[in-house]
Amino acid sequence: MNRTPSSTAPEREPADRAASAGPDGGTSLSNGLKQRHLSMIALGGVIGAGLFVGSGAGIAAAGPSIVIAYAISGCLVMLIMRMLGEMAAANPASGSFSVHAERSIGSWAGFTAGWMFTALLCVAVAAEALGAADIMVGWFPGTEPWMWVLLFMVIFCATNLAAVGNFGEFEFWFATLKVAAIGIFLVLGLLAIFGVLPGTDAPGATHLTGDGGFLPKGVDGLMVGLLASVFAYGGLETVTIAAAESKDPVRGVASAVRTAMWRIALFYVGSMAIIVTVIPWSAPEITKTGPYVAVLDYLKIPAAGQIMNVVILVALLSAMNANIYGSSRMAYSLTARGQGPRFLSKVSGGVPRRAVLLCSVFGFFTVVLSIVWPDTVFQWLLNMVGAAVLVVWGFIAVAQLRMRRRLEREAPEKLVVRMWAFPFLTWVALAGIAVVLLLMLRDEAQRIQLYFTGGFAVVLTVIGLVRQKAVARD
Repeated sequence: MNRTPSSTAPEREPADRAASAGPDGGTSLSNGLKQRHLSMIALGGVIGAGLFVGSGAGIAAAGPSIVIAYAISGCLVMLIMRMLGEMAAANPASGSFSVHAERSIGSWAGFTAGWMFTALLCVAVAAEALGAADIMVGWFPGTEPWMWVLLFMVIFCATNLAAVGNFGEFEFWFATLKVAAIGIFLVLGLLAIFGVLPGTDAPGATHLTGDGGFLPKGVDGLMVGLLASVFAYGGLETVTIAAAESKDPVRGVASAVRTAMWRIALFYVGSMAIIVTVIPWSAPEITKTGPYVAVLDYLKIPAAGQIMNVVILVALLSAMNANIYGSSRMAYSLTARGQGPRFLSKVSGGVPRRAVLLCSVFGFFTVVLSIVWPDTVFQWLLNMVGAAVLVVWGFIAVAQLRMRRRLEREAPEKLVVRMWAFPFLTWVALAGIAVVLLLMLRDEAQRIQLYFTGGFAVVLTVIGLVRQKAVARD
C-alpha cells in the first residue's frame, strides 16, 4: 500500500544537489511550476501527434487487434512510469532518470542515458517543427516551411529562456485543448456506437469481427501494431523532469504517476477501440487522412479535417515546447554534474539559458539538415535516436531495481510511491523491453534503427566509462 506523500520534499542526495544547483552552488533552478501545470503536463503529455496521426499505420497493420497492441504496450509504459515515479518522488532532480542511473548503476550509465535522451529530444524538435510548418503552409500557400520553423523556434526558445512558469503556462493550455479534443472525440464515438448520435446506426461488432476478423493479419500484424504503439507513448518522462522545478515535487510526481493508468486506458486504448468499432479497419481514409479525421468524417462532423489539423498543430507545438524544455534541463543537469561542458550549467534567473539556447540551436540545425540532406544526414540522426526511448527505459528499470533495495535499507520513509509487486514487475518490464527489441530485429526498417541506436549507445557508454575511470584516478 502506498504511503501518503508528504508536502515536504525529501533531502537531496549529492547527485541531486548537483542536478539542481548552478556551478557556483548558490544559483539553482526556480520552482515556478504549479501543481496545475504538472497535472496538465502529465495529462497532456500522453496525447501527442503520434496518437492522432501515427496510429493509422498501426491500425492498418493490426486491424481491430490494435486495441490489444495498445493495451500491452500501455501496460509496459505504466510499469516504466511507476518505477520512474518511485525514484523521482524519493529524490527529485531535473536530471530525472539520468541522476537515478548515475547513483544506482554508475556515472557512465547516467552519462549514456542523459545524453541519449537529450539527442532524442533535439532531433524530435526538428521533426515536430517540420510537421507544424507543413500544416501552416497548407493554410497559407504562399509561405515557405522554413519561415514557420524559424517562427516556432524563436517563440519557444524565448518562452523557455524567460521563466519556467512560461513553459508551464503554454503546456497547461496546450494540454487543455488536447484533452478537450480527445474527450469530445470519445463522447461522439460512444454516442455513435450506441446509435444515439443523429444520422448514425449502432455498428455493433460488425467492424470488429468482419473483414478478416479481430486478427485479420494474424500474430505478425499484431506484432507490427505493437511496435507502432510502443513509440507513440513518448513524452511521459517529461513530467518527472518538470517536477523538480515545482514547489512540491513529491506530491506532483506521485499524483501524475497514480493517474497514469486511467489516462493511458482512456486516451489510447479507448480511442483505438472507438475507431475500429465505428469504421472498418481497412478503410483507406485511416492512413490517408488519419484515423480521427476518418471517424469524424464518417460521423459527418463539419470541417473535420481542419478541426483535427488544429488539434494536431497544437500537439506538435506542445511537443516542441516540451522537448526544448526537457532537453535543456537534461543537458543542464549533466553539465552541472561534470558530465559535459561546464559553461552550460550556468543558471540565470532560475533558468539554464545557455542550455536552452544550445538545444534550440541544435533543433533548428537539424531542421536545416532535413532540408539539405533529408535522405542522408537527417535520416542518420533519426535512426540514431529511433530506439533511444527503449535504452532509456532499460536504464530506468535497472536503476529502480538497485535503488529500491537501497532505499528500503537506508530511507524507507522516501518511498512515498512504490513500484507494484516489486521486484517481479520490474523484471517483467525488463523482459518486455527485450521482447520489443527482438521484434524490431524482425523488421528491416526497425532493424536499421536498432543498429544505429545501439551503435550510438555503445559510443556514449565507452565515453562514459573512460570519464568514470579518469575521475576515479583523479
